[in-house]
Amino acid sequence: MKLPRRALVWGLALALAAGCAVAQKQGDAQYAPTVGQAGKDVIWVPTPPELVEKMLRMAKITPEDFVIDLGSGDGRIAIAAAKKFGARAQGIEYNPEMVALSNREAQRQGVADKVKFVKADIFQSDFSQATIITMYLLPDLNLKLRPRILDLKPGTRVASHQFSMEEWQPDERAEIEGRLAYLWIVPAKVGGTWSLRTEGSGQDRELSLRQSFQLLSGQLKGGAAALELADARLRGDEIRFTVVEGGTRRDFSGRVRGTTMDGTVSSTGAPLSRWFASRR
Repeated sequence: MKLPRRALVWGLALALAAGCAVAQKQGDAQYAPTVGQAGKDVIWVPTPPELVEKMLRMAKITPEDFVIDLGSGDGRIAIAAAKKFGARAQGIEYNPEMVALSNREAQRQGVADKVKFVKADIFQSDFSQATIITMYLLPDLNLKLRPRILDLKPGTRVASHQFSMEEWQPDERAEIEGRLAYLWIVPAKVGGTWSLRTEGSGQDRELSLRQSFQLLSGQLKGGAAALELADARLRGDEIRFTVVEGGTRRDFSGRVRGTTMDGTVSSTGAPLSRWFASRR
């Protein structure tokens, strides 16, 4: 018998939680969540501690980071970010009882000065200040959030338990005992036409870029030549691409700074030189 896709996803989420016991902490008798309980957009299924740590390590978390967990449940991801890695964190959760539980747990674990949980709808919340976003949501919710995530500051890291963002391919993927973790790094927006000049060349060339998330294609034009870009991609605000001109390979790497880019270009047998570009 065929089941609706949403029912299959719920079933998968419950299956992933099999064997993951949720024990009520001693002294916290006010509220005891249960695996599979209904929420606003998803049922509650906790992320295993080993996967929580893997997601945060994939994001290369540091004490300088600010983590926002979307749909924070019992608060374990945000609390782990603070307790194990020294980061500041915030959890956004719609269930007020979960919010109260999480804030009590942060207090119990001694990280209430670094972690706060708020009752809010993730689709109506501002998470633009985060340097790391974490989530365990359904695929359709990931896609609903995707446009807002892509508008975050380039270099923002996004870690998801189990579910992807379809054609936006992850920068990294890991698996622990059948459970998946994905990492994306928000890419700078570079699609369009740029004027590029290399140090000492004395002339601008047209750099035409087509962008599909972090993947790039395009051409570097100058005079009669139109050189196809190879190995072109972004990692946050870092850009790289290669052209072969007159039999010489030239590797460009640099950083996107809004409407300008700059970096270095290397070629066989030649010293490293600078390049600069501005958006037309």
